[in-house]
Amino acid sequence: MAQQATPVRQARLGRTLGPRETAVSGVVLLLPGGDEVSARKPSPLAAASVRALGRRLARTGRDEGLATHVVHYRRRGWNGAEAHLARDADWAAAEAVRRYGDVPVCLVGVGMGGRAALRAGGHEAVNSVLAIAPWLPDEDMAAPPEPVKQLAGRQVLIVHGTNDERCDPELSFRLAARAKKANRDVCRFEVHSDGHGLRHYRDEVASLAADFVMGALFGRSFSRPVEDALAAPPPLGLRMPLAVGFGKSLRR
Repeated sequence: MAQQATPVRQARLGRTLGPRETAVSGVVLLLPGGDEVSARKPSPLAAASVRALGRRLARTGRDEGLATHVVHYRRRGWNGAEAHLARDADWAAAEAVRRYGDVPVCLVGVGMGGRAALRAGGHEAVNSVLAIAPWLPDEDMAAPPEPVKQLAGRQVLIVHGTNDERCDPELSFRLAARAKKANRDVCRFEVHSDGHGLRHYRDEVASLAADFVMGALFGRSFSRPVEDALAAPPPLGLRMPLAVGFGKSLRR
């Protein structure tokens, strides 16, 4: 009997997180982490790890008509020039437009998903990118640097723990510095003494993410630290410390 071909996995959007609004005015696409090289199916743990942040964003943006989805990749790995995760992120932005019409999209990526968010930020529907502890390749004189021109015209926020041993925070600083030359709306926050998972400052990072998303997608005023980071010249605006209790300081 002839052996059946293995079906090709397709990228897809997960269910809307939180209550779904009848009128959608903006979309957040959550891009989980992945591996540098792998043809395996994506890890369900990676998708689960971004859902808490997604639910937080969904609650914050509910009254504005925010739709929040986790992107499920075709494969677990970036896979060199194939850049599978970035391609799936680009597909997801197009799918959001197909579903919801001409609404702004914010790509929110973690780890390798942060790299995918930055790379796919050039999609015409994307107006903002949030990269949390992004994985970036080591700089190689023989290879072209990670591109940043696609981020022109977008609002970009990078958050990175200074003790991240999995994704070098210095690489995200250097990328942010190059991006800032082409786009003034780039800022970067450092979470001092925290590691890759940003577990010690989870609430502060979630509050910073919510502040950025609501400002980028719906025109709300950014908090003073974000405004200052965007306005400050390098390196100040790219090494902005995330203050302890950031979220609490925003509550009335």
